[in-house]
Amino acid sequence: MKDLRDFIALAESEGELRRVTAPVDWNLELSHVAKVNEERGGPALLFENVKDYSSPVLTSVCTSTARLALIMGMPKDTPLVELMREWVKRTRKMIPPVWVESAPCKENIMLGDDVDLYKFPVPWVYPKDGGRYFGTAVFVITRDPERGWVNLGTYRLQLLGKDVLGTQFIKGKHADIMHKQYAAMGKPMPVVAVVGADPLLFLMGAARLPAYEDEFAFAGAIKGEPIEVIKAHTNDLPVPASAEIVVEGEVDPTATMPEGPFGEYTGYYSGIGTTPRPFIKVKCITHRNNPIYWGTTVGRAVTDTHMTMALTYGSTLWQELEAMRIPGIKSVYCPPEGAGRFLAIISVKQMYPGHSAQVGTAAISTEMGAYGLKTVIVVDEDIDAWDLPRVLWALSFRFNPSRAEFLKRGRSTPLDPSLPINEREITSRIILDATIPYEWKDKPIPIELDEKVRQRVLARWSEFFPETAAAASGDGNGHMPAAQPAMSEGAKFEM
Repeated sequence: MKDLRDFIALAESEGELRRVTAPVDWNLELSHVAKVNEERGGPALLFENVKDYSSPVLTSVCTSTARLALIMGMPKDTPLVELMREWVKRTRKMIPPVWVESAPCKENIMLGDDVDLYKFPVPWVYPKDGGRYFGTAVFVITRDPERGWVNLGTYRLQLLGKDVLGTQFIKGKHADIMHKQYAAMGKPMPVVAVVGADPLLFLMGAARLPAYEDEFAFAGAIKGEPIEVIKAHTNDLPVPASAEIVVEGEVDPTATMPEGPFGEYTGYYSGIGTTPRPFIKVKCITHRNNPIYWGTTVGRAVTDTHMTMALTYGSTLWQELEAMRIPGIKSVYCPPEGAGRFLAIISVKQMYPGHSAQVGTAAISTEMGAYGLKTVIVVDEDIDAWDLPRVLWALSFRFNPSRAEFLKRGRSTPLDPSLPINEREITSRIILDATIPYEWKDKPIPIELDEKVRQRVLARWSEFFPETAAAASGDGNGHMPAAQPAMSEGAKFEM
């Protein structure tokens, strides 16, 4: 799979995409169809008849584990935790990108006065949004002017004019750090915003990878082959050869424009009214013939944003715990309902006193966990991190509040609605140790089935329950396998 068009063909062949040929208005209607579809567990949607436009809009690409699996080149029935495990495994060795001389993304070029962002079917998503948002399923490419490393980051981009995009580079995000470096130099920051490339690159933009890491190389590692890139038309930033739409421009070192509000993935607006923020002055747009605009509804869980963050943030946390050489990590899960970032569950095989506490404090000290992670739950190895019913069982019968660790000061996000709007730079954190302490000499005695009797019962299962014989499969402790995380399987689509 090389690009978004390959993904569309694959998803359609797998029953994971539906073409919508009925007329739909870009103003609220399209996003509402997409949102209702997502709430029903429906497929990805390709709107082919958008009012005022001849080019299509793609939505709901990443709202199921099945489609995330297809993006990673794995069977669509692969569970989310196995996608994370494979992510960690594949990214142990990076594969740098390769440069090419030509690419379809250069088929059409707009320069100067010809630049017009309104030529693309950009939706207006929610009624209280400040306008149309060009950047929802997008990634912005920037370069560190001192070290030279290139970053891919997903930031919202508001359509403020035919050649202006409002930004929200949150404090401490890599684009914000780079923008401050350019401001100190008194120079504008070159940027490229990409819509519609190999979907794996959108995951890279959404991922919380450490500074100085090459996201193109990460994508290559997951893909198993180099990502092809080409030089942008007006600057020297690398652009994915597979891109549908490429917006090139500059961010002034000091100038701002009113931006917002926008319905965020928390299910709330992040502020009241508009806020002065940096903006991109667009100099050039290149795009493929009949470009496919890719967008997401963001908003309340579970959407593309939540699923991609659950995969990428959880995988990154798992990867960083491994890099710390902490032994015994069995599985890591950051639920999509928490956008993959506010809650983490970690299963560990304890090997020494204080091991579970080390895991919890390490999690909030990683690059991923240090930004916004508020709750860490640590469970024993007999519980999979994604097995929420068993996690709740551990919280009920293994957790004691006296073993909780509470920290008052940690880096937060301006998007967190649990904090007052004007006090969102600092948050508190809690680590819930739902393990049986390693050092206890007398541990609780678990109830277990007699294995010989259990096997005998299973051998006669069809005799006891003929209609359920095919489903009989214990796990050794007498309880049936738990369901997979939310949205892991696409429900039947109904409209």
